[in-house]
Amino acid sequence: MTETIDALAELVGAGGVVVLSGAGLSTESGIPDYRGPSGAARRHTPMTYQTFTRDVEARRRYWARSHLGWRTIARAAPNDGHRAVARLQRAGLVEAVITQNVDGLHTAAGSAPVVELHGRLDEVVCLDCGNQTSREELDRRLREANPGFDARVDAVNPDGDVELPDAEVARFRVVDCTFCGTGTLKPDVVFFGETVPAPRVAHCFDLVHRARLLLVLGSSLTVMSGRRFVLRAAKLGIPVVIVNQGETRGDGYAALTVDAPLGRLLPALADRTIGDLPADPGSSRPAAGPAEPEGARPVAGPVGAAAAG
Repeated sequence: MTETIDALAELVGAGGVVVLSGAGLSTESGIPDYRGPSGAARRHTPMTYQTFTRDVEARRRYWARSHLGWRTIARAAPNDGHRAVARLQRAGLVEAVITQNVDGLHTAAGSAPVVELHGRLDEVVCLDCGNQTSREELDRRLREANPGFDARVDAVNPDGDVELPDAEVARFRVVDCTFCGTGTLKPDVVFFGETVPAPRVAHCFDLVHRARLLLVLGSSLTVMSGRRFVLRAAKLGIPVVIVNQGETRGDGYAALTVDAPLGRLLPALADRTIGDLPADPGSSRPAAGPAEPEGARPVAGPVGAAAAG
């Protein structure tokens, strides 16, 4: 679809772009999403903040499952879509990246600045004293506390946990904060039922206010946490472009929607808009060649319509 790439290149090539990314951008790095084509049905509901903080056994279950699932997240590397976004950012066309993902792959690909709306799985915080440590350090401590703890992992959820039999969970030992001695450790991510810190949200709104274009990549916009930025852009009359596999809850506000694999479309878009700007010198994987995506869906939606903030 050459016309699709041309239309995207014209919009993105004018600069002033703020990217809002979701789980669909990381599926080609081996991290599934919940709602896209690679999403796997989960038998249990995600852990909520309220349950995690109030129920000792629920915390044990979370950390046992997450301890195994973390290995997949830790091994994941940026894909061609992440690297293309970083190229566009280095070229000055993308002003900032707001990501709903907790995998840190935008930063690993070389993007900066990146606002990690929901935090990062590779960081851990003590809920009692506030001390922050790395997930790598916690992983080492959990391995020492649980020698031989292993189980077959069939699928990893986007938030880094796995399904695990109760018998396996029961023998798992949770560790406390080493700084204060007794504090409860939690991954420094926003759980369901928890709110994103207000200053972080305000910063994201400020980025959207100053944007010329909001480019949504790989998000179904199902939850308000990310959709609110689309609604605000629409309210301000800022064009919204959505690239995602499948329909989203923001399609009605978009000037253009494209249904295509991001790992193919974004490198083609970067090639078209910035040409031969080199890829991240730290990347060990060759960039994918340009490909022509399918499924462009122009939408004559209410781009400037009033919407809730």
